[in-house]
Amino acid sequence: MSALPPAAGIRSPRGRVRKYSARDRLVMVLMLGVPALLVAGLIWGPALASVFLSLTRWNGVTDPVWVGGENYTQAFTIYPPFWPALRNNIVWLLALALIATPLGLLLAVILDKSIRGSRFYQSVFYLPVVLSLALVGFIWTLIYSQDQGLINQLSGLEVNWLGDSSINLPAVLVAAGWRHVGYIMVLYLAGLKGVDASMKEAAALDGANQWQTFSRVVFPAMKPINIVVLVVTVIEGLRAFDIVYIINKGTNGLELLSVLITNNIVGEASRIGFGSAIAVVLLLISLAFIITYLVQTFRKESA
Repeated sequence: MSALPPAAGIRSPRGRVRKYSARDRLVMVLMLGVPALLVAGLIWGPALASVFLSLTRWNGVTDPVWVGGENYTQAFTIYPPFWPALRNNIVWLLALALIATPLGLLLAVILDKSIRGSRFYQSVFYLPVVLSLALVGFIWTLIYSQDQGLINQLSGLEVNWLGDSSINLPAVLVAAGWRHVGYIMVLYLAGLKGVDASMKEAAALDGANQWQTFSRVVFPAMKPINIVVLVVTVIEGLRAFDIVYIINKGTNGLELLSVLITNNIVGEASRIGFGSAIAVVLLLISLAFIITYLVQTFRKESA
């Protein structure tokens, strides 16, 4: 007759099994169950509801009418702002990923060396992060003002930085990057503090220079931070809304998918189904970047 499995519990240093009490189980259920319910109710529930609504025609008052993929077809074919908005979102994401994020990493590496005044520099670079995106947009609107803006006053130019559709997107990306750099810097500073110093010492003993030590030892050791940075960058790049809406409500070269979603869902002609379809497109783009990176990362690890 086979022995019964041991009761659920934790094993003490002496090898004894301590059973979970009813209070222990209640605490675990609350600590795991409540956050899970919140995530399901506030994130996955609305996301699944958006997928369903994207297949309907609904104005928020009458009953939804099932239309299948009609909303997606309209978005891809007969809705003029869609493709410019999609292009701008991709440009926004690439600018954060290829320029702002590496710059944040560079600042983190420099400040991790405990240079003189590093605490002061950390505070200065992190300051934009504590500001809301709406406030950031307002600040940079003043900086870019054609008449009294700081840039034109110092340079003597009269450039319409935000009104010219050929240059306003790069101008706004500077403002978005200004905030993003500080966020990434703090994340990587935390990651660098967690890297075992003995790994760096071993690499130095093997004859590796500073760049080789960082690229082959330190950076791979920060894989959890790299994943967090990727997710943050993708989210920041695709959910951008506040800055452009403050400047010109996302028009004249600053169209973004998030603005189109808002305009269709809460605009005068409420088209919740159509706005949900654009939201699903935005969700799929974000998942494509994140899943591709995760698959490549774990594939290399298992190879």
